[in-house]
Amino acid sequence: MARKVIPVSNLKLPQTRMFAVQHLLPRLPVPSLQQTLDNFLLTVKPLLTEEEYLNTQKLAEEFGRSRATGQKLQELLQERAQKLDSWLADWWLHAAYLDFRSPVVVHSSPGIVFPVQDYHDEQGQLRFAARLICGALDFKQMIDSEMLEVDMLGGQPLCMTQYYKILSSCRIPGVKDDKIVCYPPDKPNPPKHIVVAHNNHFFALDVYGSNGKPLSIDQLHKQLLRIMEHSEHPTPRVGILTTGHRNDWGRVYKKLAKDKTNKASLDEIQRSIFILCLDKPLEHGTPDTRVSIVANQVNHGGGSQWNSGNRWFDKTLQFIVGNDGSCGLNYEHSPAEGPPIATLIDHCMDYIKKHPKEKSPVPGMTEPRKLKFSLSEDLLQDIDKASDRMDELVEDVDMMAFYFSEFGKEFAKSQKLSPDAFIQIAIQLAYYGVHKEPCATYESASTRRFQLGRTETIRSCSIASHEFAKAMHDETKSSREKADLLRKAVLAHRQYTNDAINGQGVDRHLLGLKLTAVENGMNVPEFLMDTAVTTSTHFKLSTSQVSAKCEAVLCFGPVVPDGYGICYNPQASQIIFAISAFNSSPETDAKTLADSLRKSLTDMRDILLQSSQAKL
Repeated sequence: MARKVIPVSNLKLPQTRMFAVQHLLPRLPVPSLQQTLDNFLLTVKPLLTEEEYLNTQKLAEEFGRSRATGQKLQELLQERAQKLDSWLADWWLHAAYLDFRSPVVVHSSPGIVFPVQDYHDEQGQLRFAARLICGALDFKQMIDSEMLEVDMLGGQPLCMTQYYKILSSCRIPGVKDDKIVCYPPDKPNPPKHIVVAHNNHFFALDVYGSNGKPLSIDQLHKQLLRIMEHSEHPTPRVGILTTGHRNDWGRVYKKLAKDKTNKASLDEIQRSIFILCLDKPLEHGTPDTRVSIVANQVNHGGGSQWNSGNRWFDKTLQFIVGNDGSCGLNYEHSPAEGPPIATLIDHCMDYIKKHPKEKSPVPGMTEPRKLKFSLSEDLLQDIDKASDRMDELVEDVDMMAFYFSEFGKEFAKSQKLSPDAFIQIAIQLAYYGVHKEPCATYESASTRRFQLGRTETIRSCSIASHEFAKAMHDETKSSREKADLLRKAVLAHRQYTNDAINGQGVDRHLLGLKLTAVENGMNVPEFLMDTAVTTSTHFKLSTSQVSAKCEAVLCFGPVVPDGYGICYNPQASQIIFAISAFNSSPETDAKTLADSLRKSLTDMRDILLQSSQAKL
């Protein structure tokens, strides 16, 4: 009997505390066409030659005036917006994720490094893992009972549907595009098990007793010990198949799923609440490089000889626990953004830190079930090919994670500046310091104040940020002049951020117009294919702030071959960064940019302090 797949965007949500205001959230608006064109021209000006800009300006004016193209597409998009809870949600899910054919590992799925834990052996690893499972199940109970408090931003409630999707969901590969399956708690026969990976083996572990209550920490510890005992020696790396190009993996998946034993194991993985990966340690390096090594561990696993086969990268949540105190998670990006994941992490870390009182054992604990795979010679060759490609990708990733401890977000606040905007301008200055030019920059803005909201692009490179970066390298400019330009750049960034979170950004609107043309069998207008669109979406800087209360940092790969991926967690007195680049690019180097970023942050602090003293 075929399973019924529930589209993630079609989940019916109950009217309880967690979703109490869901029906009151506004729909994502369609910005005015002229506003988008005007803002687009402002954002591309620093990136184009004068000749290129004048040509783009001409195309934009023609597009905006044309009844047959720009205005017609705008009307069709507005009609779509009136019919759907979100005109963008399904388009975005497919355009950004399910139709994306590069490997999800490094290119799409972020890793998150947790605070280093105080244990150094397998017993400590399993005890911590048991507590982590309990913390995650405690969070799950809040979701299942719909008692999670509504997230707020600037006093406004946010859409909570992403929380409903991060547990018991999984991506499934296809030859041309992928799909997502989700098993929500209010549907019949919700999942009651997690999957544990160790030495490339996979085990289904029921985490609830016969009375419906979670296993105790002690019971989970014993179950994990059993799993360790039954997986002492590595097995073929079936999980590494999930690291492949999506079309290749889609074809292999079809072969794999034809066997009934394999299909049953795949179903167990896809239906599971989450995966727990019990890793062998990577090489330690020095104390300064440890956080970067762990960032690689959670981002890609270190390669086929380390932990990359001890994963199932299609699974939405994979908790990763080493035996040396290193831990974190990797998440498949299509169901959710970073903030709900960060909330889950903070909950788990708080749960573990409080050393919860050991609960009584629950009845009906069942033996872990080893998930078996029948592997033909053909499939074993596919595993070898995927391993080789994964090792090439791992060798190409240049990851640098570090703590900037000179100051944190409180300094920016003391200067009456937005901490996020301050950091973004520092990133602009750092890039300019290395490359002597500005570049297209992506920062993720949440649009969760709207129904089914996901993200909008904050175009952090602006005329104001470029003017500031040039001034910082101009010895004729005074500290006060530089400080004034810095404040203007921060203010411009803050204004664009406000536009983006209120659904008035540029990028999603332009995407909507393009997809409207495609969906209606129209030619894509010349303006939407212009060099300026291509240049301004070749994001050499792909950045994101993911704020967690604990000392966690998210990390991901660059989105273009000659770019950087930058994520940061601003805390009161420090900022935790992760910067990635590709070794195959002669133009980029993560450490060089990290050094430039440190200097940019301290230089910006110094000119603000000098400017303040000059005014006294």
